[in-house]
Amino acid sequence: MITSKNYFEKVKDIDPSRFSADLRERYDYVKEVTEDHSTWDFYNADNDIKAAVDQYLADFSDYLNKQRGGQTSPTENEAREVAKKLIHSSVSYGETAEAINKGMVGVYNGKEEAQLRSNKIFVTKVAGQKVDYKFPLRSIYNELLKELGGSAPTKPVGKPAKKRQQNKPRPSASKPRVSVGKTTKVERISEDVRFIKRYLLMHGKKKTDMQILNFLSALQKAIVEKRVRKSSPYAHQIDYIQKNLVKLYNDMGRIVEIKVRDSVLIEFLEIAGSEQVRLSVSYMKRYMGMQGKNIDKEKAKRLHSLVSTALDKGKISKTDPYREKIIRIITSLKQFIDKAKPSDTLKLHSTVLNGINEVLDGCCPDCDKKEKLNGMDDTDAQPLAGPGDDIVMNSMAFSGMQFETLGFMGKWREFIGDPAPGFSAMVSARPKMGKSYLCADFAGYLAEHHGETLFVAGEEKLSHTLQQKIEAVKHPCLHVTGKLPDDLSPYDFIVLDSVTRLRLTPNDLRSLKERYPRKSFIYVYQVTKAGQFRGSQEAQHDVDVVIEVPEKGRAVQSGRYNQGGEMDIFEPKDIQAA
Repeated sequence: MITSKNYFEKVKDIDPSRFSADLRERYDYVKEVTEDHSTWDFYNADNDIKAAVDQYLADFSDYLNKQRGGQTSPTENEAREVAKKLIHSSVSYGETAEAINKGMVGVYNGKEEAQLRSNKIFVTKVAGQKVDYKFPLRSIYNELLKELGGSAPTKPVGKPAKKRQQNKPRPSASKPRVSVGKTTKVERISEDVRFIKRYLLMHGKKKTDMQILNFLSALQKAIVEKRVRKSSPYAHQIDYIQKNLVKLYNDMGRIVEIKVRDSVLIEFLEIAGSEQVRLSVSYMKRYMGMQGKNIDKEKAKRLHSLVSTALDKGKISKTDPYREKIIRIITSLKQFIDKAKPSDTLKLHSTVLNGINEVLDGCCPDCDKKEKLNGMDDTDAQPLAGPGDDIVMNSMAFSGMQFETLGFMGKWREFIGDPAPGFSAMVSARPKMGKSYLCADFAGYLAEHHGETLFVAGEEKLSHTLQQKIEAVKHPCLHVTGKLPDDLSPYDFIVLDSVTRLRLTPNDLRSLKERYPRKSFIYVYQVTKAGQFRGSQEAQHDVDVVIEVPEKGRAVQSGRYNQGGEMDIFEPKDIQAA
């Protein structure tokens, strides 16, 4: 058994490149919090870190046991049972083997993996162990028919046998009901499950070709931005959705009625009900929604009563990882109820906010992780040390060095490249060309994927027009203000729109970078009709990335990380499928 007492010694003989993607990610996390496997100080000081590391150690022990042959391999009969389970519901509904083969079904639940293709069932995992078995579909199909006491159906595909219909009615075409048998509590529903739910909601409804295209565009965008990955447990189902909708779109007219095959419907309904947002997280979202608003005491009392009752009745259990934060919320609401005047707004103090943002709506889990783990303030943080400028290095050695980057994805990587932490950028354009929309979109991306982001709206202030821009990219890690705060330590990325209106000089900007060397700044500049900056030209030489908007809706970029990037600012908005 691997524990904190023997892990440092055991891990020396392990090659992490052979780990699964999930285990490798957690290995890297443990390596970080133990400072390259040298200390358990952070582990002993933080209960959340301890819980995450303990789970990793248990999974790491299981990995070693499998590597050493500590478990007996599943038998062919056990694999055959998994294959039967895969098509059991379809056979019980009276579908033919040919129809089942076209359904492209699969099962991925962590302990069992099987998929159907080319009239064969491939079983790749049984009882959590990887295997390699394949069975003819017809063989498994006939075996199930015997067990169910039926015969091969002669009725049209997709219609259940009458004998089975009395005991197990097929799902309603108009109202697919989510299965909630085995539910995992999560902070945010995964992108895969969200798309599967959207696909289910199309069942039995008429959709236009544009609605189908918008769904496919949204799915493609999620794949490109790696919000939906090949390593996902539901990658097979996402691939099925994509292929079927592409074929449907190519063959359809103006409008089509969507009908999901029975076997696929049952499988997807089970997946749709497999994740549920924690009640504690839902209450935290409601509490955060009150921030800075004029709320009456009655509204605060209602939320206080709901949260208190949930705690008292055990709906938020003692093992809930956010129980402590919920208790802080109750205390904050009680103080507001007891002391607030009718015109007062609910203020969220740092003691209450600490740790809440990172669990709301998928906020970047790495937000300030490194600085907070070692207790450093941002003003003390320094860029990663590279070789000294006065050192002469062999080109082979220099080529082999690794430098830290932010890991940009999707369209922003294509446009800007992959910048280092603490990068700086400038955006310039004439009025009404779309530079603020571009910066708002960029700020939303940074907030969702990379950390706490502050948008300083010096031009529009906190106005209705700014609200329209932020609405499309709103996120718990994205913050807005009309004035530059004195303290920027809570944020990783700061957008200054615009430097001109905020009356910041080149020396002011240099001072900000010197004070916050690990922060990334995006400076927005106004440009005159003659194409000159309103202010000094010095900034163009001080930044890493230069973005210009030469014509309405089109941005071009040049900089250290990628030369010649281009982007259309105004993209068609995705229409949410009903």
